[in-house]
Amino acid sequence: MLELLTGTGLATAAGLNAYIPLLVIGMLDRYTNLINLPSAWSWLSNGWVLLILAVLLAIEFVADKVPVVDSVNDVVQTVVRPTAGGMAFAAGSGSETVTVTDPSALWTQKLWIPIVIGLLIALTVHSTKAVARPVMNAATLGVAAPVVSTVEDGASASLSVVAIIIPFLVVVFLIGLVWWMMTVSRRRRQRRTVRALSEK
Repeated sequence: MLELLTGTGLATAAGLNAYIPLLVIGMLDRYTNLINLPSAWSWLSNGWVLLILAVLLAIEFVADKVPVVDSVNDVVQTVVRPTAGGMAFAAGSGSETVTVTDPSALWTQKLWIPIVIGLLIALTVHSTKAVARPVMNAATLGVAAPVVSTVEDGASASLSVVAIIIPFLVVVFLIGLVWWMMTVSRRRRQRRTVRALSEK
């Protein structure tokens, strides 16, 4: 159960920012005892991999805060974030952590199962983000882009650490995420209704 929450939290974080959870997993494995990656994913803590992830994170960090560029970035990330989510779910759920000392064999023997689960979770989060961002940018004349992006980055980093150290809190975050998704959807419907009425 806990490994499922760990994987879910990391995949959700990847849906917000592809590189943060992978970087967190790799750095915590390399420099701490908070997580021990299974052999199939030990390459994530390689120094060169961490450097590449850090460079990619820096590029996305800037691109995601510029209106219009952030929407182009979201199109590119439609492939990257779900892929990262699959990797993060599989690596995280198959690892020994401070709360999981014996991860389920399912996550390490049938590697495609956690990868697909993580991919779908990250794709769902990414799709919501990609749809909501242009609406927020239009409503605020682009002012929302850097603010929302910074919040997403902070949420991704926090969720990545929490998923490894206190996976129970992932449930709280997911409830908040569902509430936010419903709020965004409701506002979009309201805007459509107002626009339709104004055109009549």
